[in-house]
Amino acid sequence: MTLTLITLATLLLWSSAFPGVRAALAGGYPPAHLVLLRFLIASAVFLGLALGGKISRPRNKDLAAISITGFLAITVYQLALNYGEITVTAGVASMLINTAPIWTALMARSFLNEHLTARQWTGIGIGFVGVFLIGWGLGGAEMIGQGALLVLLASFAHSAAFMFQKPLLKRYKPLEFAAYELWAGTLFLLPFSRGLASTIRDVTPAATASVIYLGVGPAALAYSGWSWMLARLPASRAASFLYFIPACSIVIAWLWLGEVPPALSVLGGLVAISGVILVNKESHPEPVKEAP
Repeated sequence: MTLTLITLATLLLWSSAFPGVRAALAGGYPPAHLVLLRFLIASAVFLGLALGGKISRPRNKDLAAISITGFLAITVYQLALNYGEITVTAGVASMLINTAPIWTALMARSFLNEHLTARQWTGIGIGFVGVFLIGWGLGGAEMIGQGALLVLLASFAHSAAFMFQKPLLKRYKPLEFAAYELWAGTLFLLPFSRGLASTIRDVTPAATASVIYLGVGPAALAYSGWSWMLARLPASRAASFLYFIPACSIVIAWLWLGEVPPALSVLGGLVAISGVILVNKESHPEPVKEAP
């Protein structure tokens, strides 16, 4: 039950990030300043937890792997996604970014020695067909172009980060690792800080409110939830749940931004969800391994 609730909360928070980013960009934030401020806020949340004794110091031998994970999962992923969302809608971006289950399954086979059954590979394929239908229904032409390529780069970087993150979660608690990952990624974003103060003054209050929400919800809370999931599931299975995100994202974008989903996208959402069910049918999570 706990795994189900945390998975649901994580997916809903990440789903809301796509319309949240679009709202902040529309309100005047440049992509780099949006990402930096968002993760400064998230880093401050974890700093408060660290000062309260909830987060311990990482081991020196793990600093390199943590830095790579933060660079891929935060710096590359977020910058590529935010620049990509300048020209693609929230729904199309969520479709392209959620090619991640495919990249993750392929990488996990090579780097983590994870093996999927034929049924699970079929489920991953069905899930991708579903998110493709979502994206095509929301604007198929947008899936070809520079913005779309940037979002695909973000998807690949996100999947690669899982390969470094999964082994480290055997040694650290999910909350601790989420803090290390966000702090590392935020450090790589600091070169973009020039002009941030003037940007905050010039944008709309609604845009800043969106960034604050993105920092607390889809960043601090969702990354903690994802680390908790990844510590308890094989990386390929955990990534399969990402297929829920486009389906949820189009609903949130409809309510938040007024981006009404066409019938084809709704159908795609149902197909994507059926793929997730097939991947995880009659499967059980790995035994919980408590961090020392």
